[in-house]
Amino acid sequence: MTNQRIGIIDVGSNTVRLVIFEIDNYYSMIELQNIKTPARLVQYLDDENHMSQEGIDVLIQIMKSFREISVRYKIDALLPVATQAIRQAKNADEIVQQITAATDIEMRILTEKEEAYFGNYAVRHTMHYPDGLTVDIGGASTELTLFKNKEVLHSHSFPFGVVTLKRKFFGGKEHNDPKAIKKAQKFVEEQFKTLDWVPKAKVPLIGVGGSARNIGEIHQRQIHYPIAGIHGYEMNREELETVFELLKNTTLEEKEDLDGLSEDRRDIIIPAGIVFTTLYDTVKADCFALSNRGLREGIVMDYLNREFNNPFSLHDLQKQTIERTARQYGIRSLGSRQRVAIADKLFTVLNNEVPLTQDPYLKKLMRFGAYLYFLGSYIGDDSESQHTFYILSNSNLHGFNHKDRVRLALLASFKNKSLFNQYSRDFLGWFSDEELSTLMYLGGIIKFSEALNDSHVNIVRDIHLEPSENKEEYDLYVTYTGDVLSERYRSNKQKKHIERILDKSVTVHFTEEPASQEIEQ
Repeated sequence: MTNQRIGIIDVGSNTVRLVIFEIDNYYSMIELQNIKTPARLVQYLDDENHMSQEGIDVLIQIMKSFREISVRYKIDALLPVATQAIRQAKNADEIVQQITAATDIEMRILTEKEEAYFGNYAVRHTMHYPDGLTVDIGGASTELTLFKNKEVLHSHSFPFGVVTLKRKFFGGKEHNDPKAIKKAQKFVEEQFKTLDWVPKAKVPLIGVGGSARNIGEIHQRQIHYPIAGIHGYEMNREELETVFELLKNTTLEEKEDLDGLSEDRRDIIIPAGIVFTTLYDTVKADCFALSNRGLREGIVMDYLNREFNNPFSLHDLQKQTIERTARQYGIRSLGSRQRVAIADKLFTVLNNEVPLTQDPYLKKLMRFGAYLYFLGSYIGDDSESQHTFYILSNSNLHGFNHKDRVRLALLASFKNKSLFNQYSRDFLGWFSDEELSTLMYLGGIIKFSEALNDSHVNIVRDIHLEPSENKEEYDLYVTYTGDVLSERYRSNKQKKHIERILDKSVTVHFTEEPASQEIEQ
């Protein structure tokens, strides 16, 4: 495919948003524009759920503005959708007709099932959890979807959201009234327990949407979180409760200065906190994870999967992410694949002598790190290690949680022990000393693999390791074909990383062999 620009207009109960994505040749989704306006359309519904003409006119004006912006961005496809506020309106057909007549935009009203499906679709295609329960709370509805082994089992849309909960329980009261909070908690708990599959779930609770992101962002600011991004961020029950207590004990005026809280959510964040904390307990979840990918991304990914033969996989997320990241930063696949093959062989011969790890996932991360090694050279060769660590630890890598992003960054940026310690210093408590040592050893394997692949012309055919006769040192034998001058020089400079693993000196020997004995890739 050629580059495409896709626009999403999301007409929600609380906000109306235009997001424009640029899709490159490798199906990477780059957000070019994200504009929202807090329309709160649900307030224009009367007691019989009829939307007033004033509300319709507000929406028409917003849609006109968004259409003009879409034209200026020269988008290839515009996908306008509406959710609960329009869906529950008795005059929904009239609203759609007026919008089409005034703006030539044909808005699609999503069913409850479709709304839950698309939000969950984005989560399953961008997060590493095989099982989970997604919760997406809007202004007038709350969608729950349970999935196991990446397949949806149950979904349901409740007819309450942050705006309707505020209206029902906090009307005429303080935003943090204790009795109102208690009544709201009892109400949502009773609602959740009407579905027998919710209390039985016992899976990670995954928050989708702006309210969930705000909860996570507040927590990150409170603990001075060392890396960027909310997608894949995890909170335990105590951390979730800490944020909720902070919100309950903060006045509306004080909320203006609360880092991480959006201005247009100050008065509705407590109803969101009630839903998240109550649902966490009802589900008996083991964590509250945050997704920065929801309804809009799900619609785009579904569209691309239907139009372009499924470029987004459910089960190869990490591999796809690594390949897309490599292409984004101009990494040549041939040299990367050979570096991975050498690292695999080195790991095997070293692990036979000094057990490195019993965790196959760490070895998998080592292979990913070898593939993306020094991708920061795309920015500049003089600080390629520093650039690599910053990019990977702060990028939204689909399929990787935040700890794995840092693990991958430590591996792909490995240059020496000093820099490794410098990078890991900001993450005290994230990893045990034993795991940090293992990561440093695996980074050393990648570094030495790059030395053996210095010319990037695929000369290494085989590697084996033997202890010397006195067992006080090791001989590392590298068979090759072609010119080994560069590799001989670099490997002798970098063999200290192998010696650190073996805790003994190493002599590297090069022996020419026919190309037919090449390491399998």
